Amino acid sequence: MISMNGIVSSVKILKYSERPLFFFKLDDVSCLIAGHSLNFLADVEDGMRIAVAGEYNSRKQFVVKKYAVIGETRIMMEFEMMIGNY
Repeated sequence: MISMNGIVSSVKILKYSERPLFFFKLDDVSCLIAGHSLNFLADVEDGMRIAVAGEYNSRKQFVVKKYAVIGETRIMMEFEMMIGNY
C-alpha cells in the first residue's frame, strides 16, 4: 500500500449509489474514494490537508483505501462554531 499526504481540491461526486464514488485531487494526483466516501464528504473540504493510503489503478488514478484528516475535520469545525454561538 502506498501512502501520501497533501492538500485536497476539486471534490466531485462521480456516482450516486449505495456506495457513492468521489473524485478529488490531492495536490496534483487524481484520487478516487468509494469505501467510507460519505464519511469523507462529512470530514473533508477543499483546502484541507489529509493523509491517504491506497493503490494506483490501471488509469493512473489513486484509489484511496484509508484516509486521515491532518488537523480538524469539517464536522469538528462546524460543531465548534455551533457551540461558540451559545
